[in-house]
Amino acid sequence: MKNPREKIFSRGFFILKLFKVPLSLRVARRMRAYPLSLRVADDRRRIEKWFYDFSSRYGLQRGSKPTRTDNSLLDFDNFTVILNNMKTTEADSYYSNLEQMSVTELLVNMNKEDKTVPLAVEKAIPQIEALVNQVVEKLKNGGRLFYLGAGTSGRLGIVDASECPPTYGIEHGIVVGLIAGGDQAIRKAVEFAEDDLQQAWEDLKAHNISEKDIVIGIAASGSTPYVIGALDMCNKNNIVTGSISCNQNSAVSQIAKFPVEVIAGAEFVTGSTRMKSGTAQKLVLNMISTSAMIKLGRVKGNKMVDMQLSNNKLVDRGTKMLMKNTGIKNYEEAKSLLLKHGSVRKATEFFRR
Repeated sequence: MKNPREKIFSRGFFILKLFKVPLSLRVARRMRAYPLSLRVADDRRRIEKWFYDFSSRYGLQRGSKPTRTDNSLLDFDNFTVILNNMKTTEADSYYSNLEQMSVTELLVNMNKEDKTVPLAVEKAIPQIEALVNQVVEKLKNGGRLFYLGAGTSGRLGIVDASECPPTYGIEHGIVVGLIAGGDQAIRKAVEFAEDDLQQAWEDLKAHNISEKDIVIGIAASGSTPYVIGALDMCNKNNIVTGSISCNQNSAVSQIAKFPVEVIAGAEFVTGSTRMKSGTAQKLVLNMISTSAMIKLGRVKGNKMVDMQLSNNKLVDRGTKMLMKNTGIKNYEEAKSLLLKHGSVRKATEFFRR
């Protein structure tokens, strides 16, 4: 009796023959032998990627990239190579019996999965670029950037927003993070807060949202009602919308004008989207805010010249930056000049007058 891997490849071979795709003997042998040389944890990922790449090359693939799931089967309807349409974020983990693994095995396997996330982000760079361009345009014209989400997604938006003022010296309120359930949900989950379709729009109205602003909804599943309701109302009020999700063709992607989809794949712990999906969202948020601040002139060379001097470490960093920029040799002299003017940029400009 054939195992699932052999079934997938024998069926795939049948499809390719049906389409009369020219196959060398080497390729045919490879198709049949390929699964036998792989470790179980890697099988689905490699098999599905192989079939996707191969079928796309010969024009066999219709629709979106197949989702990786535990029970993936090939469907022959309309001669299309597809896998079941279960949400990637809800797909079964590639690993089983986690409780029987040693700590080393747990850490190694989690790290192995995490390595796939930057590659998934890389594929979304064109979408991220389009969104960043919109953010820059709005901020340059006096608008604001709003992030909103629920649970981990909402917290990640708040983290990114809260780090912009100290890192780049912008005013508080230029980048704003909102979370379903309000500020109390930052530390403690608020039950069913994410299921409210109207609340996010009310939260935005409390900040006097307008057409000058841009709103980015963050939802790993892409189906969070709190986020969907906000983006829908923003569109109706001519407010530019973006989204960050980890499922293909999700609801938020359909609503947002500038969607970003990072398909990070099945989580190490099934459905725990604070893991790979959360990492993917954090990487994208880093790219959005950092790129925007650089284009707004908040970085000189590669230095944070407008950072707030909010602790001794940053004062020391700023002093050394100032010494390098100005040629001042005396540390205390440079530190005094920095503290007098409040930022590396202002102190440097004063010195060069």
